[in-house]
Amino acid sequence: MAQKVTVSGWVGWIFFASAMLLILGGIHVIAGLVGIFNPDYYVSTAAGLIAFNYTTWGWVHLILGVVALAVGVGILTGNTLARALAVFVTALSMLGNIAFLSAYPLWSILALVVGGFVIYALTMHGDELREG
Repeated sequence: MAQKVTVSGWVGWIFFASAMLLILGGIHVIAGLVGIFNPDYYVSTAAGLIAFNYTTWGWVHLILGVVALAVGVGILTGNTLARALAVFVTALSMLGNIAFLSAYPLWSILALVVGGFVIYALTMHGDELREG
């Protein structure tokens, strides 16, 4: 017999996490497409901001953006795999923001805080959207 999951007020945080992943995915897709089609768009120092070329960086962002969009939708269905992938994608995004902390400190700190809330919501209250 399946265990009945109690839905609390925290279910709103799951919708928040899903919305943040959809926004994150959209931003990554756009950044990826810019990196692929116009690699000279991004300005960096002589040493470069990343260790590889911007076209590769664009493909990485495009793929992670599509994954973030998919798991953002999957969270709304209560899919456990989507929750696990969402935590992984959010953690990758947080690591990326740590790397860009010196270039964009306010944006990176904001993204780290939001990422922390997303991971907390998904790990502590993510099962509340599943059918019980």
